[in-house]
Amino acid sequence: MPNSSEFLYPHSSYHGEVKPENLVFNANLQEFAQRVSYICNLETAGKLSPQESYKQIKALWKQLKQSKKQLGIGESPFEGQAENENE
Repeated sequence: MPNSSEFLYPHSSYHGEVKPENLVFNANLQEFAQRVSYICNLETAGKLSPQESYKQIKALWKQLKQSKKQLGIGESPFEGQAENENE
């Protein structure tokens, strides 16, 4: 039986390019998704107001954006150039 931490905060396997910053961002992204899910469930159950839910999700989004910036995700000028041209 998995421990409670694994149950409450499951992580999926990473299949992208294995670089330390990608792995850290992936973990942050999974944590963001899990927390947003909890907030949505609490709002649906009437335990959080829509305004409070929005405020908490917005704060989590800012944290995720800051993490992306600090890790330099998507900032390499030569990496993924073809992907950036299509955006």
